[in-house]
Amino acid sequence: MALFLYRLAGLCYRRRHAVVAVWLVLLLAVGGLAVAFSGKTTDEFRVPGTEAQSTVDRIADRLPEYTNASAQVVFAAPAGESLTTPQRREAVSAAAAAIGKADGVARVVEPFAAQAVSRDGRIALTQVVFDTRLHDLGDGPRDAVRAAAESAERAGVQVEFGGDAYTPTVAVEGGEAIGVGVAVLVLLLTFGSLLAAGLPLLSALVGVGLGMAGLLALTGSYDIISTAPVLALMIGMAVGIDYALFIVDRHRQNLAEGMEPQEAASRAGGTAGSAVLFAGATVVVALAGLAVAGVPFLTVMGLSAAGAVIIAMLVAVTLLPALFGYAGRSVDRLRLPGLGGGRKAPGGGKPSAGERWVRGVGRRPALVLIACLLGIGAVAVPAKDLRLGLPGNGSYPGSTSARQAYDLVSEGFGQGFNGPLIAVAEAKGEGTALSDRDVRQLAGQLGQLPGVETLLPPSVDKSGRLAAIPVIPKGGPDSRATEDLVTDIRDEKVSTATGAGMKLTVTGTTAANIDVSKKLSEALPPFLAVIVGISLILLALAFRSLLVPLKAVVGFLLSIAGAAGAVVAVYQWGWLSDLVAVPKVGPVVSFLPILLIGVLFGLAMDYELFLVSRMKEESSRGAAARDAVITGFRNGSRVVVAAALIMISVFAGFVVGHDPIVQPIGFALAVGVFIDAFVVRMTLVPAVMTLLGKAAWWFPRFLERTVPHVDMEGERLSARLAGGTSAEAEPAAADAASDGDGDGDGDGDGDGDLVDSHTGGDERALTERRGAGE
Repeated sequence: MALFLYRLAGLCYRRRHAVVAVWLVLLLAVGGLAVAFSGKTTDEFRVPGTEAQSTVDRIADRLPEYTNASAQVVFAAPAGESLTTPQRREAVSAAAAAIGKADGVARVVEPFAAQAVSRDGRIALTQVVFDTRLHDLGDGPRDAVRAAAESAERAGVQVEFGGDAYTPTVAVEGGEAIGVGVAVLVLLLTFGSLLAAGLPLLSALVGVGLGMAGLLALTGSYDIISTAPVLALMIGMAVGIDYALFIVDRHRQNLAEGMEPQEAASRAGGTAGSAVLFAGATVVVALAGLAVAGVPFLTVMGLSAAGAVIIAMLVAVTLLPALFGYAGRSVDRLRLPGLGGGRKAPGGGKPSAGERWVRGVGRRPALVLIACLLGIGAVAVPAKDLRLGLPGNGSYPGSTSARQAYDLVSEGFGQGFNGPLIAVAEAKGEGTALSDRDVRQLAGQLGQLPGVETLLPPSVDKSGRLAAIPVIPKGGPDSRATEDLVTDIRDEKVSTATGAGMKLTVTGTTAANIDVSKKLSEALPPFLAVIVGISLILLALAFRSLLVPLKAVVGFLLSIAGAAGAVVAVYQWGWLSDLVAVPKVGPVVSFLPILLIGVLFGLAMDYELFLVSRMKEESSRGAAARDAVITGFRNGSRVVVAAALIMISVFAGFVVGHDPIVQPIGFALAVGVFIDAFVVRMTLVPAVMTLLGKAAWWFPRFLERTVPHVDMEGERLSARLAGGTSAEAEPAAADAASDGDGDGDGDGDGDGDLVDSHTGGDERALTERRGAGE
């Protein structure tokens, strides 16, 4: 693999015009497809096979008023006043009548006729049922309902829109621009050059643009959950910058060592490029592995993010070498005064911050290890109270109409009216109908269950075999009391419904969310086991060791525990919720833990590989165990720190928004990367490696004979090239001959870069002096 990537990078360097043209054509073509075929994303978290979803599918044609898209139009008088005045009452009734005539509306319940007015007369609730399912509902019917209610607003009545039809669509809110801005600052501090810092950003933008355009093009033909593009953007931008950073850093190192630009680019592709492909492949496997949960929307999210990672990898190993060809030796051009970025020869100058840090860790490794374990353990403690759920309209910011409608309904009627349950009874046996007495008896027993606020009038289908009874719980949609009520109703089917000759099930948005959370909770342990198994195998292949993979997996689990604990403390317990601007404290998004495991697994492998592989390289050269840890850490820590800071800044940029799904995901990933990179990999790992000494690389002889060698950092390639001519010599010579000036760069000036021949010598001399002196 390393030799293949070495040759691929050299080819892309020589044929840079063609490579750039191909990526531009791809970007334009896929962008055109997105414009032509993009459709709407969906906000339905459907999980086939659950009781709630199966019930919805069963009654969709027989009782569509319970399965079609619905809305709550809430009317409210100013504080201390009432809607029962003649003028306001007439305005509300007229608005309700106009809503009933709007396109796409199947049924409207007039609030005064249905007595859906709060006791103080201030708030009225109008239930609206559309004539289609939620995923088929366009903007037209929604806008028509809003327009029909404008007459009440003109009469001085507050009108808010809630229900599943008006749940805000998941979207980014501009905070990611802050994250990218911080990433740019980190790149500038790392490289000290505008050109070197711009290369990772440019390649990442190309990859993200292509990935997002491709995903949008699929929305016209497939049901893409609205969180998928946001996750793909988040992951694609983060890994795109990081992967490019590793390759640019290695290319600069090679130039500083005196290599010719093409050889430097080729070796960067064969060494850092190999590590990027390995790390990226682990992320792809983990994200695609989300499909094992059996949850379609989670599968779509995982595959979307995996696609973004694949594109980021391909851009890094092809487009970047082509861009190196344009930069030539001037990759460090446009340096910024006062910023670092230069490389020092080993042993020259005073020790770097990374070297001073690892030496400090090495002096008290046992104490450092204990401190890390205690620190992460303290952060992880809240994770024991983790409770999963899906956010409803009550989780959105107070500025949204959906949240204001939720709060008004809670104030006027109780939280349970925001999440009614639908108990569905169906007669057993062919030709058997439900009697009125059966339905009344069932309703009476349901009404006596603890946690039930009230029951709404039941509906029976035309055949008389199917009845639906709306159950209003005392608690809100995301409360534990409502979860208990769903369990009680389902338990009741054994003692009541079966004896009455009917099959009883529970559905509704609240019940469906509970079922989704339960299914994801059940999928979490096997998914984690698969991830741990994969990591042990891959790291054993990478390092030919048993203790190093075991240490890495333990560190990964610590990072997961710490991130989960932080999420529970902020989003479930409410600690620092004002600082983070959490819209509403409550259960954690049900798919966040499994998503966190999948993403953080790949990133943890990434940092582990770049740090520990350098330590192994020094150890294989005969360095003492402690010296190998120090030298390896010194060589790898700088780029890992930069990569982690970029990841954290990109993820944290999504925390600035207020979406109840995107915000906690960004927070969890930012905290997880911080713990994994700075506490686990940068602190705990060197402490453990120092304690283990040479034993860290112990590998049983029978495994040594049977396990294949995997050259993921290109060490064998480097050794192969160190004593001889480049493997690119022949093809490069052929290209140079065809170029006419002997340099193979296509510009005709013979200098191998894009610096003019009159000024390029000074630039090269400066670069060579940096390589020798710094």
